[in-house]
Amino acid sequence: MFKLYGFPVSNYYNMVKLTLLEKGFEFEEVITRPSQEDDYLNKSPMGKIPCLEVKEGPISETNVIFDFLEDLSPDVPLYPADPYERAKVRELSKSIELYLELVTRQLLGVVFFGAPADEQLNATVNTQLDKGVNALNRILIFSPFAAGEVMTYADFMLYYTVTLGNMATKKALGRDLCDEMPGLAGWLAIMDKNPLVQKVNADRDEALKAMAG
Repeated sequence: MFKLYGFPVSNYYNMVKLTLLEKGFEFEEVITRPSQEDDYLNKSPMGKIPCLEVKEGPISETNVIFDFLEDLSPDVPLYPADPYERAKVRELSKSIELYLELVTRQLLGVVFFGAPADEQLNATVNTQLDKGVNALNRILIFSPFAAGEVMTYADFMLYYTVTLGNMATKKALGRDLCDEMPGLAGWLAIMDKNPLVQKVNADRDEALKAMAG
């Protein structure tokens, strides 16, 4: 049985957790925060989450875990078979991470963890977000899924980026990504109906309540 290290509030953890569920793997969740302790650094060299431990050893970095699970379970594909289409899913996933996730992440300290408001940071994020949203609108398909007719890893990356990041942009910047990315709201409604997404979200919401309580 695999061991998934991390905690259910992390969007990257939830991307991997959803992948494991969609592919039908049995796994144990090991609740872990990012750590610089030697024992954990031996599993995840930068101390990040998630980390997936399999019989051969540990694997870190979400996109690497995606690729490993795809190689291990090609019968439940989350990448297209065609090499070009597969590359386009990877391009979209990386663009979501670089130009949306890492941009909106800069707001999380202020929005969720009590850091002081920073108008200069807001201005910087607004500028970066303008470029990122424009870029993503050129490659998102929403027909009905992010990269086309079938669900892929790009959907997992986008879903757990937007559901967290959009809370931050609304609160800090007054920007709703659903107003700026045509098709996003309808796609979110489709993803929200997925029973496995609902399971991951229920675990996330329970963890959020525990943190707040």
